[in-house]
Order: sequence, then C-alpha cells, then structure tokens
Amino acid sequence: MNFELTASMMCANYGNLEQEVKALEEGGIDSFHIDIMDGRYVPNFAMGLHDMKYIAGATSKPLDLHLMIEHPSKHIDLFLRNLRKGDTVYIHPEAEYHPSTTLQKIIDAGITPGIAINPGTSVELIMEMLRIVKKVLVMSVNPGNAGQMYLPYVGKKITKLLSIKEDMGFEIYWDGACSADRILEFAPKGVKGFVLGTTLLFGKERSYGDILQDIRELKF
Repeated sequence: MNFELTASMMCANYGNLEQEVKALEEGGIDSFHIDIMDGRYVPNFAMGLHDMKYIAGATSKPLDLHLMIEHPSKHIDLFLRNLRKGDTVYIHPEAEYHPSTTLQKIIDAGITPGIAINPGTSVELIMEMLRIVKKVLVMSVNPGNAGQMYLPYVGKKITKLLSIKEDMGFEIYWDGACSADRILEFAPKGVKGFVLGTTLLFGKERSYGDILQDIRELKF
C-alpha cells in the first residue's frame, strides 16, 4: 500500500541537524515537515525561516511548510521565495481574514496550496477552500506541541473528508500522535500521508531507516 511519510522536524535533534536530515533522507523519508510557530496563534515558538532555509538547502526532498502563525499573508512572500516547486504550504483558516487570498498567492508562486484544520474546526467552515487546495492537513491533536494525546473524534472528520476528496480534488494528510494503529486504520481508507513525530520516529534507539522500513511493511 502506498502512503507518504513526512518527518516532523521540530522533533529532530538540533545538536546535529545536518546529520538528522541526511539520516532521514537515506532512511527513506518522503518529505520534511516544517512547523513555523509565532507564540500567538499557538502557545509555543518552534521553527523559523532560517531553519526552513537550512533544511531546504540540505535535502532534495520536498518540504511541507506548516504555518501556525497569525495573518500569514503578511509574511508569506518571505517563505515562498525560499521554496521550490513540489513543496507545500499549509495555512490555518482561522489565522487569516481572507485565507483564500493567501492560498492564491501560494498557487501563483507555483507552490502546492494546503489548509490545516484544528480538531475544533469543522469541515463546513472550510468547504469552499477545499475547491482550491490540493492538500488538507488534519490535526488530530491541538496544535503547538509535540507528544500530545490523540483526540478520537477527529476520525469522524476524516471520514467526512474522505467522502468528498475525489469530487473536490484534494488529498488528506494526518498530523499529530501518529501511531502504527492510526496508519493501519486510516491508510486503507484513503489518507495519503502521515506526519511522524515522537510517537513513532524520533527519540528511539533505532535508526530512522529501520523504523521507516517497519512502518512501510505494516500488515494491512
């Protein structure tokens, strides 16, 4: 079964970021997930523009840029000029007065447009935006910190998104508390990719390559 695996780089070892990127790339990761937090939209500060630029220069793999910041339209050009075709930018609809305008800037730059939805955000709130995005990042935990517990009611939201994704033309990605059980349940249903953090990938006493191989060999 084909599904994508992306590494949540806020969980990486920043004592040797170059080696982390290299080991993940050699281990078979599909892309690098970059969480940008401003301490306002979410109660945490995480990665920044220079982290993103460094990782972009250290790998040929795509970047998935997740903007957890207020009013991303004010800063979107800073990020877009450092991204490449094949990269993705996710914004949160609640963070922007006119999210569709920001999404159009992403499209015009040749970058893949995505929208991220929090556990408390309904599908109905983003319905019209689903017509212009290519990816939907479903947060299964409240955004801002790694290592949080899975909120099971998010599964019903994914079921609703799965029922309309073909008509709307988007793919669904999972972010937060991603365990093997979640992949086993939702990959066969049509979830395209999974963001891997401390639950499965980081902080283990095994190589990234071995972990990623085990995930891809899960028995469905």
